[in-house]
Amino acid sequence: MRYIDYSFRYPAENLACDEILSDLVERGGCDGVLRFWESSIYFVVVGVSQVVRQEVYEHHCREDGVRIFRRCSAGGTVLQGPGCLNFTLVLPRLNAPELQTIRGSYCYILGRLVDSLQRRGVLAQHQGISDLAIQGMKFSGNAQRRRRHSILHHGTLLYSFDTTLISRYLREPTEQPGYRVGRSHEKFVTNIPLGRDVLKEVVCEAFEVVPCEKGLSRKEMNEVHVLAEEKYLSREWIFRR
Repeated sequence: MRYIDYSFRYPAENLACDEILSDLVERGGCDGVLRFWESSIYFVVVGVSQVVRQEVYEHHCREDGVRIFRRCSAGGTVLQGPGCLNFTLVLPRLNAPELQTIRGSYCYILGRLVDSLQRRGVLAQHQGISDLAIQGMKFSGNAQRRRRHSILHHGTLLYSFDTTLISRYLREPTEQPGYRVGRSHEKFVTNIPLGRDVLKEVVCEAFEVVPCEKGLSRKEMNEVHVLAEEKYLSREWIFRR
């Protein structure tokens, strides 16, 4: 599996990069990808099918200069920024029978992460459809883009994130997992007690990836910049719903 640990400066480029990598695996260009990235600035990103006005306090975002973006995967709205490590996993669907269904793929991917975390002494649990939690508090949200031959899996791992900011920019989600039981963002979201480098080791161990950095090619970098400009910075894409 290809390993990439690279964060672009701008949110649109980070989102575009994941789509480029998804396309690469979908057309058989490699046997899978694990990428890590983290944003140095705060921004909001909604799921591909979500309605911005239902999920985001747009006036607070405008007041504070926090940009809104839309990703290509499903799932809920999240606030990105320092202290939130993102992992992007792109897998051929033939890699495991569990990847053929939505529920099966989440159980397969998150189950591996839970096992790896528990080996580190962290009693994490797979909660709801796509969350990881500690003692009932969420520290990881996950989303997927499912294609004919591959799956793009987006995951967040909060390790040093200012969770008090979430309620300023994000409304209470329109869809909530049962274990949330109506709790506010502040009472539902937490940080995992592991550092960023250890979390990278956890994810690599979970998917048996050797962290041998190969980076992006010049061609791929150019493709990222073009897609970011043409799609992820486009108001037609961001505010399509």
